Amino acid sequence: MAQWIEKLKNRWSLKNTWQVVLVLIVFACTGTTVLLIKRPLFAWWFPDGDKPLWASIAYYILIFPIYNVFLLFYGFIFGQFKFFWEFEKRFFNRLFRRTKNDPEG
Repeated sequence: MAQWIEKLKNRWSLKNTWQVVLVLIVFACTGTTVLLIKRPLFAWWFPDGDKPLWASIAYYILIFPIYNVFLLFYGFIFGQFKFFWEFEKRFFNRLFRRTKNDPEG
């Protein structure tokens, strides 16, 4: 078995290699979906083909929560919802964690 699969299994606390494969499939499906929705959305919103800069900026801001929803959706479809729910919670805790010196924390 590949050493990198074992590393992922240990890092993510997964039970077996098959679960690692499913998690990687979920990441792949999510990334592909996000990639594939951009062009049709922009074609619909800007039929003349001229895409303003603000549209690209808005896309990158909005795709962040959309990506996370797709991640949970595909996690559910592939039977890995619990893993991705915990993954999301850890991710957002790290993203919005307050430091120890934070006067509000």
